[in-house]
Amino acid sequence: MVGPVRNHRNRRTVIALAGVAVFMVGMSFAAVPLYDMFCRVTGFAGTTQKAEGDSDVILDRTINVRFDASTMGIDWRFKPVQRQMTLRIGETGLAFYEATNLSDRPITGTASYNVTPYSTGGYFAKIACFCFVEQTLQPGETVQMPVSFYVDPDIVDDPEAGRVPTITLSYTFYETEESRELAAVHGDARDAAATTTR
Repeated sequence: MVGPVRNHRNRRTVIALAGVAVFMVGMSFAAVPLYDMFCRVTGFAGTTQKAEGDSDVILDRTINVRFDASTMGIDWRFKPVQRQMTLRIGETGLAFYEATNLSDRPITGTASYNVTPYSTGGYFAKIACFCFVEQTLQPGETVQMPVSFYVDPDIVDDPEAGRVPTITLSYTFYETEESRELAAVHGDARDAAATTTR
């Protein structure tokens, strides 16, 4: 009688552990979008906000906005057209970044972004931005990409962010996975063609 009871307990334990494992795997996949949503709502880690339109309030107080650009794993030259601008808090600014595809193939890139100091992320509102969609550049193509933004007037009431004189908006461009896979397929086809012509 002890054997069937023990087998039943073992089976329940195995099922419970399998359930925990499935739950943990599911949570690991959900963690990235949940963390992203948390950052967008709170401005955590310098994540900027998305605005539907211009600010209703413009203060007399000004703030400096610096622009920074970098690339990672993409054959582009990417830089801000202007290094800095001074705006009144709540005033809409329009800045441009320039990207050039240095390769001999089309490349699609996506930009990640944040602002520093991180405490200002919840007050930096983008109205329109090239970073909201993927960008495809043809070989040798150069484009200027706009970002429209304002600093929310509520920043002045924040004991930490309200004292910040300069906000730095940073972008990093990466090649998309699909673009890399397409390049690999075309590279294999070119290698095969070169081999057959020899």
